[in-house]
Amino acid sequence: MQQNAAVPSYLASAKPNPTSNRAPWYKNTAPTYAGIFLWFVFWSGSLFDKGIANTPGGILSAGVGVALGSVLVAALLCHVGFYYAPALFGRRTGLPLYIVGTSTFGAVGGFLLPGLLMGLLQFGWLAVNTFFSANALNGMIGFEGGIDSATGAFQGSAGLYALMVIWGIAAVVTALKGIKYVAIFSTYLPLIPLGILIVLVAKTIGGLGSFDAAAFSAAHVVDGGAAAMGSFGVFAFALTYIVGFFATAGAAGVDFGTNSRDKKDVAMGGLVGVAGAIFLTIGASILIVAGFYGSPEGQALLKEGLVILNPMELMVRIFGSESAANWLKFALAVTAFPSACFCSLIAANSIRNSFPKVNPWLSCGIGCAVAVGLAITGIAGKCGPVFQFIGASFGPICGAITMEYILCKGRWSGPRAGVNPAGWVAWALGFIVGIQPNFAAYCNGFAIPAAPVAAFIVGAVVYALLSKAQSAVLPYPQAEEQAD
Repeated sequence: MQQNAAVPSYLASAKPNPTSNRAPWYKNTAPTYAGIFLWFVFWSGSLFDKGIANTPGGILSAGVGVALGSVLVAALLCHVGFYYAPALFGRRTGLPLYIVGTSTFGAVGGFLLPGLLMGLLQFGWLAVNTFFSANALNGMIGFEGGIDSATGAFQGSAGLYALMVIWGIAAVVTALKGIKYVAIFSTYLPLIPLGILIVLVAKTIGGLGSFDAAAFSAAHVVDGGAAAMGSFGVFAFALTYIVGFFATAGAAGVDFGTNSRDKKDVAMGGLVGVAGAIFLTIGASILIVAGFYGSPEGQALLKEGLVILNPMELMVRIFGSESAANWLKFALAVTAFPSACFCSLIAANSIRNSFPKVNPWLSCGIGCAVAVGLAITGIAGKCGPVFQFIGASFGPICGAITMEYILCKGRWSGPRAGVNPAGWVAWALGFIVGIQPNFAAYCNGFAIPAAPVAAFIVGAVVYALLSKAQSAVLPYPQAEEQAD
């Protein structure tokens, strides 16, 4: 069509998902998002990672109530700030993120942001998945090395490295050749971590009333002699970890929205699958650790100065059997394999859309090598800096898209010509703010609190301020065919 002459071919060929293909929120959005948060790396690392909370007591340093309240606020923020507006755009247009994002970043700029960036970051997720899954499997296999339960330090070995290589390659090969088989049973695998969380809570809840946050923090020896976090520190920690983890999935709300029938589906899918699942999984982790250390056995460990913040590493003591704990870790690793496959598939599709002439086996092979390398070196195991980077990358993207939704009063404008300066400047400034804590050592130790949220705010505000400096909207029939 002549009116589409200025529109790139990948935009001209895009077809909205018809309403006839959509389903209720409890059949797509909610269970899929819930499966993301039931991933054991999310609910176990939230209390354990010293890259974010290098302080005694971690998220429990100010007590159970403050910890749960902070998680609840972070969960609702993920729903309202990061997921909701992108998902509404997806529902209204029926178009995926890499198309909808062109109204914010331009028809050419959107090719990279959020399009290609989303795909490349999936290899980062593959690295995280590979690192923690291999370590979880290793409890049964018995190679030397692993993660120290008290300090979080990683010690590698040839056998463990080989396990990581096999896991990464298997995920990529399965994504490219056999993803349909993984999808058949992946729907039910999240029931395994859910069941494990329920059992762990049931076995430890009796000690919750005796948990003493001050004694817990005092017994927790942390390098550098840092003081325990106060309420604000816990709040900032929860926002940093949870929002950083969720940032890419928030932007992907556009894709989830394309499967929603109406605004109610969008809202309920987010409230249950995002906010509800976050609070359920992280909240359960908090209760497990606090309950265990309120029990007589936990209090005895505190007197010895042994504090373990990771619920997975507490399983051997909760069940009183190393064999049982290793079997449970093995089961949790198995449930993580579909996630490794799906992030590899997303990366492959993103690269294919961006560079259709590049063989996906070559591009994914390179990505797999990078991911395995990050796992072997232990970089992928440092959740704090990893989630900071992801939050810095996608926080401002979500902020700019949300502001675009507000400025356009909920109606998608269509792609903008070239590189839209408002979107790119908003992203660049937001990214700088979001990544700053990773370089706190060069800023006299100062780190912007809740940096992924700050990156979101900067992205939204700058986009609003530059709203008059945007490139022209291209003629695009799909933009005129939006649902009410």
